Amino acid sequence: MTPEQLLPHLPHLRRYARLLTGEQPAGDAMVERMLERLLSIHGKPEALSPGSVRTALYRSLVKVLSDYGAPAVPAVARGVIDERLMAMDPVAREVFLLVNVEQFSLAEAAEVLDMTPADVAHHLESAGRDIARQIATSVLIIEDEPLIALTIENIVTDMGHAVVGIAHTKTEALSIVAQEKPGLILADIQLADGSSGIDAVSEIVAGNTTPAIFITAFPERVLTGTKPEPAFLIAKPFQAEQVRAVVSQTLFVRG
Repeated sequence: MTPEQLLPHLPHLRRYARLLTGEQPAGDAMVERMLERLLSIHGKPEALSPGSVRTALYRSLVKVLSDYGAPAVPAVARGVIDERLMAMDPVAREVFLLVNVEQFSLAEAAEVLDMTPADVAHHLESAGRDIARQIATSVLIIEDEPLIALTIENIVTDMGHAVVGIAHTKTEALSIVAQEKPGLILADIQLADGSSGIDAVSEIVAGNTTPAIFITAFPERVLTGTKPEPAFLIAKPFQAEQVRAVVSQTLFVRG
């Protein structure tokens, strides 16, 4: 292994190690130990395992983590994402990060972790259950089309979330929020009485960090580049899987 072979992969290895350990300095320490083995900083270099350089490097990093154990990182030093990752089963976390962050196939992840693809799939399902359990929250739906509102309600309910209300107008939304405090808002932009979903959400979340996802048939009216734009947006017509993915991503990142 030469520095030239390693260099293109180093940022990705550092990212993976940081997410596994819960902190950048701790992850960097693991990568440094891997480099000591591979580049013969102290003694005879360690040979890479057979296969692609990328896969072999991740195998070496996983071996270092297994040999030394991940350094203990105080919870106060972790962000929301790190806390949720560290709450996962350790093997499920490794698999989740390899497949969803590092973009390994199931077969490649199996090679990195010395598992079968079926084992990887099993641990990936376990990671999905861990995430669903951690991000379960209450949801307010602001949507003036009854069928669409029902569809969204079914999607988020199937994900394990609880719908606290469905509002067709800004006034209804504010009335629901006066009684309930949702952990997530899914809002159309154009509402039944001509009121604005963006205005409703802005008033609801003023002074707090409640995340909101806007769902609209007219994204070009929002994504103009001339004024503040929604951070999370789904265009109509939508697929259920798209809603599930955006909801999970939003809650996992924002907390």
